[in-house]
Amino acid sequence: MTPLPPVAARNRKVEQGEVTRAALVAVARDLFAERGFAGTATEEIVQRANVTRGALYHHFSGKDDLFRAVFESLEAEIADRVVTAAARARDPLAQITAGLDAFLDSCLEPAVQRIVLLEGPSVLGWETWHEIDTQYAFGLTLAALQGGIDSGVIKKQPVEPLTHLVVGAIVQAGLVVARAENPARARKEMRTAFGHILDGLRA
Repeated sequence: MTPLPPVAARNRKVEQGEVTRAALVAVARDLFAERGFAGTATEEIVQRANVTRGALYHHFSGKDDLFRAVFESLEAEIADRVVTAAARARDPLAQITAGLDAFLDSCLEPAVQRIVLLEGPSVLGWETWHEIDTQYAFGLTLAALQGGIDSGVIKKQPVEPLTHLVVGAIVQAGLVVARAENPARARKEMRTAFGHILDGLRA
């Protein structure tokens, strides 16, 4: 067999590394959602992903680091859903409402409940959890609120303090849904309550 040129060999190695990393994240996501961080052993992760323990530690410093990768992948998925839903709405407040609906729907999923909302703060530490969560949510919410203020739909006011409060309320709504005995009912109640908050922002 003719050996691959150096550049092609490097590209193939990078591609294989990305496949291995994706497999580890996908398997860990399922196990963390099912058993939680403490109940998931790295040995089972590598067995299910069909990779070596060395491959795990090549891509991640340990189980904590792998959990963070899973957490961030879920946050990115939620953000994509929020953006997609908001893009279909007519005005900034409707965009926020549509984004909220997409977020609350995500909070009904076991992986989001356990990994993002319930175990994320304790495994990552509150500061890191809050930093990552805000990184995804803050910019999207600020842009929607600023658009509402600029268009006259939302009362004129400093946008950054308002964004902090709105993002905080959204996160708390998700936590309530995740911890509820009846998540579907809690989701409906949080959506109704948040609707009143948004109505109060109208100019």
